[in-house]
Amino acid sequence: MRKLGVVILVLVTLVGVLGWHWFVQPLRPPSIIGQSSLAGTAAIADLIALETTDFAAVQVNSSRLLADVAALSFIRHSPAERDRARQYITTALQQAGWTVQAQPYTDGSFSGINLVAERAGTDPSAGVLLLGAHYDSVERSPGADDNATAVATVLEAARLFANLPTPRTLQLALFDQEEVGLVGSKQFVEQMGDRPSFSGAVILEMLGYGCDQPGCQTYPDLLPITPPTDRGNFIAVIGDQGHQPLIDAFSRSQTADLTPVLTLAVPLLGPLTPDLLRSDHTPFWKRGIGAVMVTDTANFRNPHYHQPSDTMENLNREFLLDTAQVVMRAIARLLTQPGRLATGR
Repeated sequence: MRKLGVVILVLVTLVGVLGWHWFVQPLRPPSIIGQSSLAGTAAIADLIALETTDFAAVQVNSSRLLADVAALSFIRHSPAERDRARQYITTALQQAGWTVQAQPYTDGSFSGINLVAERAGTDPSAGVLLLGAHYDSVERSPGADDNATAVATVLEAARLFANLPTPRTLQLALFDQEEVGLVGSKQFVEQMGDRPSFSGAVILEMLGYGCDQPGCQTYPDLLPITPPTDRGNFIAVIGDQGHQPLIDAFSRSQTADLTPVLTLAVPLLGPLTPDLLRSDHTPFWKRGIGAVMVTDTANFRNPHYHQPSDTMENLNREFLLDTAQVVMRAIARLLTQPGRLATGR
């Protein structure tokens, strides 16, 4: 993930207009993690309405998700390293029953490959929801948090939703070369062309580092207001005001036993908020497509950000598993929610 310094400053400045939407419970201390049960393979209740969503059908398997993070925690920067990551991701998706499409691109001096898979919904008029994450890392970091945690969460979603009927179509996208300027996601949006059925995108960006000590969550100096907390015990969900239902799905999916959710709906996208445009949600915003970024706030909490020490051992595993469960619940809501995912009619 690219530097978020001014991003957080802009976010907090906007609080004076918008207010933080804050859903907070104390972060539980790290503990030994038991294996979550697999989603039942017997008949699964059809997810047909927000308030009747069968969350038991989208229960994260902890050992499986952590195994994916461990397998992907290597430097993924050179062409050969990124190819190794693609092979792992492709195999995992195929084993879950998905057909994977490789989308090569060239953008100036950059060449890369995005991976895309799609599971059709039961109602073509309900549109398409995308769940995405970048799979590359910076040159000298194994990128356990940035962004193996997010890729592993996408893979877990692939397993849980592969055979679960929902009205909306679910598309998965794993983007190349985010770390050199959002190159893969820009190319993905350019290649998708006009697709009126596209309802929105959920972009995962670092999900595995939480801390509950006073002062462990930092912010830029000279803030115009008091930050909402100095503890890094939340996951931030940042979206645009024009697509509030995408944001609301996350706040409604947080419960006392899961990661607290902080949401922010950003107004006036573009030149007035340039430093918010630093992850793979940005090309979607610029295209007028609703998108949210889900993030642990990177270097304002995680001292291992873009460092060789961004390893599996330095993650907060319980925070990651709880956050992944919030993501699964939010995706389940969005795939079943009737109506448009844009604000208003």
